[in-house]
Amino acid sequence: MKSTPVFNQLKVCCSSNFNLLMVSIDLPTLEGSGALFPPLAYVLPLADRAIRNTTQNTAALTIRDCFEVVLLLDATNPQQALDQLHDMRAEVWRALVGFKPGPEYNPIQYDGGELLSLDATRLLYRLRFFAEFQLGRNLPSQPAETWHERELDGLPSFTGVTVRVDAIDPADPNLQRPGPDGRLELTFSGELKQ
Repeated sequence: MKSTPVFNQLKVCCSSNFNLLMVSIDLPTLEGSGALFPPLAYVLPLADRAIRNTTQNTAALTIRDCFEVVLLLDATNPQQALDQLHDMRAEVWRALVGFKPGPEYNPIQYDGGELLSLDATRLLYRLRFFAEFQLGRNLPSQPAETWHERELDGLPSFTGVTVRVDAIDPADPNLQRPGPDGRLELTFSGELKQ
């Protein structure tokens, strides 16, 4: 998932209570940086998980994109920091839960949170979120998203069919029974028009 829509949504909905919102990819650096002035919120990409394919002849996987929002608070007054955490957490939920980060995604859902660290000066709290989308197109007119779809797109168009029927009975007694006798009893064709 692109981080920009999530970042922009937080920036628009939470900018009154946060000094700065950032996108980061390195949690240890975030934990060790002393030059930042809380309260801050960071968007961190986590992982994606595929949920088992439910179709037999196509690839249509549900992909769960996971990310987290890490809140950095001033903890010099622990009681005030915990109260501020409660308010900031609720504000992040209001900004993100139900928000669609792109047209292909389902709305964002909350997956839980946890305290990362608390010392005499700083509190770090993680809020985990996810949004799901389908890998594999729904309509043939959409662009291919998997190797299988790309291969199917390369096949010639299906324009018609001819069926030739050699019935088992009545079988020719001079040939091995049971089985078709090699004479066609029925032939028909059909053309598809687009």
